[in-house]
Amino acid sequence: MTCEHCEKDPVYRCGACGKPLCPEHAKLRTVCPSCESKQSLNYNINKVIPEEEKQTIQEMVKRLWGEPQQLTLDRKFTVGELPAYLAKSGKDTIGFTSFADVEDAILIVALATLPQYQNAGVGKSLIEKVEAEAKRLRKKKLLVSTSNDDLPALAFYQSLGFQIYEVKANVIAEKHGKVLKGIGGLPTRDELRLQKLLQ
Repeated sequence: MTCEHCEKDPVYRCGACGKPLCPEHAKLRTVCPSCESKQSLNYNINKVIPEEEKQTIQEMVKRLWGEPQQLTLDRKFTVGELPAYLAKSGKDTIGFTSFADVEDAILIVALATLPQYQNAGVGKSLIEKVEAEAKRLRKKKLLVSTSNDDLPALAFYQSLGFQIYEVKANVIAEKHGKVLKGIGGLPTRDELRLQKLLQ
């Protein structure tokens, strides 16, 4: 599957027609609740244990982001080597989240739902699994970061109770050696850090 408008791998799907989109061709718009499309989907989420599932995550990471590692909160992680939850619909892997134990928090390193399965609550369910794990481990907060252009991710995390606590200017531009063109053509420069305090 490729972006509807170019040959790049899609990361999103159009909220109106459902076509797959790469970040460059995704556009931001305001819609009312009755126009927001939600899909119904049966899926289950389990903690990743088998090596073959870690390989699935590594393949998804490479396809969606082009590299196996993520730089977040000044730390570099190989996503496929981290603890993770995997979402499946039947035999199909449709999403995942990888996370790390850091001091008094759990850091969400990567979260993805394949474009054709977005808007069905998969991402929220994955975060709920990580939050339950953090509470079981008696952690005080969940941490996550996103790029300044990724307004869908920023809206998603805030809707789940996360708050911005820090902006690291130019971190992403420095990592890539240039300012990238992001969602809706926005320049991708900065890392926005969010946290959710746990009770």
